[in-house]
Amino acid sequence: MIHIVIGTKAQLIKMAPVMKELSLRGIEYNYISTGQHKDTIDDILANFEIKKPDISLYSGKDITSVLSMITWSFRILLFSFLKRKMIFRKDKKGIVLVHGDTLSTVIGALMGKLSGLQVGHVESGLRSFNIFQPFPEEIFRKTTFRLSDLMFCPGEWAVNNLKKYSGRKVNTHINTLYDSLNYAAPAINEISDVQIPPDKFAVVTLHRFENVKNKEILTNITNLLESVSKKIRLIFILHNITEKKLIRFSLLEKLKNNPRIELRKRYDYFRFIKLIKHAEFVISDGGSNQEECSYLKKPVILFRNVTERNEGLGHNAVISKFDPTVISDFIDHYNDLEGPEQKTGLSPSRIIIDNCVDFT
Repeated sequence: MIHIVIGTKAQLIKMAPVMKELSLRGIEYNYISTGQHKDTIDDILANFEIKKPDISLYSGKDITSVLSMITWSFRILLFSFLKRKMIFRKDKKGIVLVHGDTLSTVIGALMGKLSGLQVGHVESGLRSFNIFQPFPEEIFRKTTFRLSDLMFCPGEWAVNNLKKYSGRKVNTHINTLYDSLNYAAPAINEISDVQIPPDKFAVVTLHRFENVKNKEILTNITNLLESVSKKIRLIFILHNITEKKLIRFSLLEKLKNNPRIELRKRYDYFRFIKLIKHAEFVISDGGSNQEECSYLKKPVILFRNVTERNEGLGHNAVISKFDPTVISDFIDHYNDLEGPEQKTGLSPSRIIIDNCVDFT
């Protein structure tokens, strides 16, 4: 059997087309939720018409702090060890699919290994080669590489990053997010309840730990956004952790009082993509947003020092390194940026399922 372990919103969005492909082929799968993110999961399940988790290992609030993550991970590991036969339906020959670079990824891979099952890592081979940027994701990746038997890499560059690891490498050529966007496209056209401003605007979405961890860093980011807003209206989509930190550091009111910055709560996935499609460009620190903008050919400036992804670099994506000059130049010339050509006809989700079926 194929077991899919997912914990976060981003993981579910990227694994949704894999789960859809399994359903289309009539292949039963076991969906295990670690519950790392819970608040927005139901919206995504509805967007993609996917079944609810077969097993939920945690049903509390979203894990957004270091302390809650430590407590949550201990509980999940203990429960999964004691109940692993039940979780994996006493399967002895199946494969456990994990995704990405979160703590849920590592826990899922470890659960699979402890149960004597094969482990498949989707979105494998991404590296920044800097342990502290992004932290702790780079550590989670390297740990998962060592636990994986089957590695699904979104490009030859990712395959090359795994030369010293023993698992079998499969080149999916592109990220499963490409399938997610293709699935979303028809539905997006039918959505009418997303307010699109009449004038030009850019979308802001920031949530990475290194960007919100202390007041100095978040204050600098806030100042940069205020400078950008003098040139173009901004719609700032607030993640829960970002909103909490803005409140804690007394920065939220500053943004609220800026008439050129509009703060909005998070959308479901389809509505968020509709907003991005109408935006002039995107300001983000998220790897998934970098990929989405590459596939949508939408200019994006990354509020990061490094990125572990290749999508869009040298085309529509610019790493700001928080340099005001780089940011200003991007805003003045974003219309000159063009997204890369995509390989049409490829479905990474189909490649993944084909190889899982052969592997098991």
